[in-house]
Amino acid sequence: MSVSLPKALSDRTLAALNEVEELTTVRERDLTSPMSPAPVGALKVLRGERIAKVVYIGLTVEAIGMDSHMIFAFTGADSAVPHFTLDSVMAGGYLAYHIDLVPRAELASHLEYTNTAFHPLTPVFEEIRERFGPSTASIGPRQYAMMSPWMLVNRATEEQFQQLDGYLDRYFEHWRGLVDKGLPDDVLATLADTDLADRDARNRANLFNPEVDPVWGNVARLLGDEQTDALRAELLTNDLPAGEASDG
Repeated sequence: MSVSLPKALSDRTLAALNEVEELTTVRERDLTSPMSPAPVGALKVLRGERIAKVVYIGLTVEAIGMDSHMIFAFTGADSAVPHFTLDSVMAGGYLAYHIDLVPRAELASHLEYTNTAFHPLTPVFEEIRERFGPSTASIGPRQYAMMSPWMLVNRATEEQFQQLDGYLDRYFEHWRGLVDKGLPDDVLATLADTDLADRDARNRANLFNPEVDPVWGNVARLLGDEQTDALRAELLTNDLPAGEASDG
């Protein structure tokens, strides 16, 4: 059975994360729905050291044309290294992708941080926007406010989607360099006014808020509130959700 384009891109990214450092799977479970007698997706949670937590959520429902794969790779609570995220999706007859590094400090007031953690992405950002055009995927202004200006979030033709590997690699390799080397001391010194852990907790609470991101309403209709709340809980913190024990 052939692997879909969205899943292939997601699998490739999970493999790349395991090359940054060895990740341990601590939880893995099927996602179920009243719409299907078989599982409609999977949750996978992995842990490392420099990469504190990876959350993968896959949802595939042929009956409604959904094939969605989301990865969030979270750095430590006190780290200034951005989180890495990939969404690769087929829904409603459209292919779409979302690639970004999630800032750990306010970019407008921390130019040195912006220059180090994000500005090197500018050439690939401009190249992909020029090559793929302005077909932006559905995302609201509040979501833009919680991500970075270098966010790639577009619909794509099948041909364009097949060309994403190289662009994703350039974003990923820049992020990997930040994970491997950390940020220079002089850049970290400019973030002394930021409580990194507190800002991250507040940003994640907003980013994964169903009032901000309507996708959670769609997920709840598919999976029910209990499973949806459990998925959100995985994304809100690097800790185990309350009452959960590791499966690994």
